[in-house]
Amino acid sequence: MASHEFTSIRSPRIKGARRLAKRAFRQRERRFLAEGPQAVREALAAPGGVQELFATADAVQRHSELIDAAYAAGVPVHRVSLEVMSELAQTVTPQGVIAVCDFVDVPLADVGDIRLAVVLSHVRDPGNAGTVLRTADAAGADVVIFTDASVDPYNGKCVRASAGSLFHLPVVVGMPTADAIDHLRSLGAGVFAADGTGPRDLHAAADAGAFDERVAWVFGNEAWGLPAETVALTDTAVSVPIFGSAESLNLATAAAVCLYTTAREQRSAAARASASPSR
Repeated sequence: MASHEFTSIRSPRIKGARRLAKRAFRQRERRFLAEGPQAVREALAAPGGVQELFATADAVQRHSELIDAAYAAGVPVHRVSLEVMSELAQTVTPQGVIAVCDFVDVPLADVGDIRLAVVLSHVRDPGNAGTVLRTADAAGADVVIFTDASVDPYNGKCVRASAGSLFHLPVVVGMPTADAIDHLRSLGAGVFAADGTGPRDLHAAADAGAFDERVAWVFGNEAWGLPAETVALTDTAVSVPIFGSAESLNLATAAAVCLYTTAREQRSAAARASASPSR
C-alpha cells in the first residue's frame, strides 16, 4: 500500500518535488518530473532512474501495475490528494501519477556505435523537441543531441511529448553545435542540415546513396530554421520536396521524413551488403 496521503502543498517533500518544474532547480539537483502513466511506465523500466512516485488514490487503483512496478524496484510511493496533484502536475487535467527521476543524459563520447544521430540546434519549442525525440527513437536513431542553444529536454512539455522515448536512447545535453558536428564527423558520419530551401533534394540524395552509411541530421528552429553559420558546418543542406501547394513542413514532420528516409536507406544498404557473395 502507498504511504499516508499528502494533503498539503506545504509539505517539504511536496515542495521539493514541485520546484523541479523550474529549470534552475532541475539542473541543481539533476532531477526532473515525469508526468502521466506512459512516461512513468518507461521511467520505471529504466533501471534506477526513479527516486519516488506520487499518485492520487484513484490513480493507485487505475494504474496498479505501475504501483507494483515501483514497489518491486524499491521506489517509494506517496499518495497525494487531488489538490496536491494539481499543484505538482503541469497539465490542465492531470492523470494522477508523477515520478521524480534522475537526469538521463550522457556525454557524447560515452555513446557507443552511432549510425544515425539527431542534432537539435536552436530548437526552442519543447513540444516539437519532444516529438522529434520520439520520432528519432521510432526511426532507430542512436543518439539525440540537445545543443546548448536548444530547449531543456527535461522541460515538462518536452518529457510528455517524448512519450517515454527520453528513457529509450542516449540523450546528450548542452553541447555546442560545432563540437557535436565535429565529433560525429570524426566517426565518419555524413552531416546534413535539414533546410526547406536547401539546394539538395532529399530523394535525389537518397537515390545517390548519401544516406547509406553513418548519418547525422541537424534540425533547426521552428520559425527561422538554421543559422547560415551552422549550415556551413554541415556537408550540405537538404530539403524535403513539396509536391502540393503547402509552403513548408513543420519541424517535427520534416524530421520524421528525413529520419525515416535515412533509416530505410541504411537498412537497404545493409541488406544489399549482407546478400552480396563474399569474395
